[in-house]
Amino acid sequence: MDIAQLQQTIERTFGDRDRARGVPASVAWLAEEVGELAQAVRKGTPEQQRVEFADVLAWVASLANQMDVDLSEAVKRYADGCPHCHAVPCACPF
Repeated sequence: MDIAQLQQTIERTFGDRDRARGVPASVAWLAEEVGELAQAVRKGTPEQQRVEFADVLAWVASLANQMDVDLSEAVKRYADGCPHCHAVPCACPF
């Protein structure tokens, strides 16, 4: 599944419910999922890590849908490597 397919699937599956919940609540859900991902990275099994990565991506897609952001377009920012120095690997001094 590519990022556009993910965004479309999340829209079809959860779009109405997520819009009813609203952007602030969706941001809170995303933050909670990022916390769960952090815990899984530190102490979880590979399967728990995969689940949490998927949940974070799903909430990012949901939030993007609510904000009318096309993630396929958004990620083009990284198409040439670092969006600041445009090098691969990044050559930024920080």
